Amino acid sequence: MVESIIVVILAYFIGAIPSGFIIGKCHGIDIRQEGSCNTGATNVTRCIGKQAGVFCFFCDFLKGALPVLAARFLAPYAWVQIAAFAVAVAGHMFPVYLKFKGGKGIATAAGGAFAIAPLPLLAALALWYIVFRISRYVSLASIVAAAALPAGALVLRLVFDPLKAHFLLRVQWTAVIAFAVIGALAVFRHRSNIVRLLNGTESRFEKKK
Repeated sequence: MVESIIVVILAYFIGAIPSGFIIGKCHGIDIRQEGSCNTGATNVTRCIGKQAGVFCFFCDFLKGALPVLAARFLAPYAWVQIAAFAVAVAGHMFPVYLKFKGGKGIATAAGGAFAIAPLPLLAALALWYIVFRISRYVSLASIVAAAALPAGALVLRLVFDPLKAHFLLRVQWTAVIAFAVIGALAVFRHRSNIVRLLNGTESRFEKKK
């Protein structure tokens, strides 16, 4: 139990590492004062460039995946993986290092979800890509993906778990619930984007030249 508690606590501090802020500082800017003022990969791409944005996404993705993998190998309880996932995403959204003002959690949630249930995550990412390519709205694609993740996990749970299918096709109820909560929180964090989408004032993505 002590190991489990330590893993969950560390998950927060790993998730809270402000990747976008650090990358911005390495390029001589405070990313919180540029573009959309968000520390996520999208704003890093807009303000610094594609390579920096991809690196930021990769770092944020790992912040979600590594705590879950650590929980899987170090803690004897299945619930610790879910707790590590949720706490890592919360760390990204509310990082202690930046006075609890962080990003929207999409990349970090994707990393944690991939470590827990890769198939629903891959489906959500595919949907994200399709919506983005059609609309060029990162926010809309992220909102759709956040809703699709728990939906996909629920389908796998209802269809494949009763069949005792391969473990990659099976999803625990705790994971479905966690995905739903995190997805709802991610959508809530996009509430200003939703208002702009409805008003037709949301900015389409244009990468930095």
